[in-house]
Amino acid sequence: MGIGTSIFLLAVGAILTFALNASLGGVNLDVVGWILMAAGALGLIMTTLVWGRRRTVVTDEPVQYRRVEERRDVTPPL
Repeated sequence: MGIGTSIFLLAVGAILTFALNASLGGVNLDVVGWILMAAGALGLIMTTLVWGRRRTVVTDEPVQYRRVEERRDVTPPL
């Protein structure tokens, strides 16, 4: 889940919990809103942890190339 999806879930959950006064038969919208906000917060935390661990290492040291030596005592294959 990305940052955008997490923020969207938080916003929808807050709207269902705090701004909406409607009732559906057998469904408590306040509980659904709290669940969506919890899922959004958990997704935001997990996304931050995953993206926070990615590190790029840049060095100014030159790359060492492998040295290949040519043997002169063996004839090359035809």
